[in-house]
Amino acid sequence: MTRKTRTARRLEHAAQPDLFGEAPAAAVEGLRYERDFLSLAEEAELLGIVQGLPLKEMRYKEYTARRRGTSFGGSYDFDTNRLKPGPPLPEALHPLRAKVAAWAGIAPEDLGHMLIAEYRPGTPLGWHRDVPDFEDIIGVSLHNDAVMQFRPYVPGAPASGPAALEFLIEPRSVYLLRGPARWAWQHAIAPTEALRYSITLRTRRTR
Repeated sequence: MTRKTRTARRLEHAAQPDLFGEAPAAAVEGLRYERDFLSLAEEAELLGIVQGLPLKEMRYKEYTARRRGTSFGGSYDFDTNRLKPGPPLPEALHPLRAKVAAWAGIAPEDLGHMLIAEYRPGTPLGWHRDVPDFEDIIGVSLHNDAVMQFRPYVPGAPASGPAALEFLIEPRSVYLLRGPARWAWQHAIAPTEALRYSITLRTRRTR
């Protein structure tokens, strides 16, 4: 997507009650989004933290992704399909977890997993649902835009294909996937135009 198109989308969304607009938000039940969740100062502080972390290329079985990342509170082994223990969340990231938890209406300690990912220019994230060990999925976006895509989840569907809906995710924004948005839809990230970071927090599934 060109910068001109991104600008046009911003202008279109500016007149809407929220970034996704009433119709798309209603189409994806359980999706919640808020722009300007973070202040510029909060974003700058978080960028300093995440850019100082030892990020590594992320592997999914035999596939090595273009995005780099690290996780706290657990590490998913895609070879055995098991969630393994991981390092605890650094204290520097506790304020973000508390703020996200308050926004989502849950206790901070319920957000037991955090994934930090770096998207260099041209980095995509393919179609997927998050692994079944997790329930609520909450994402915070830093530094640059992303286009998030949704399509209904169909078991056995090809790993590529058209999106039913796509939304512009702005820096400093937050989104929540809960209920049908979490389980009845797949999501993807289109190749990014500029360097971007995401912080994804998840609750553990209890059933």
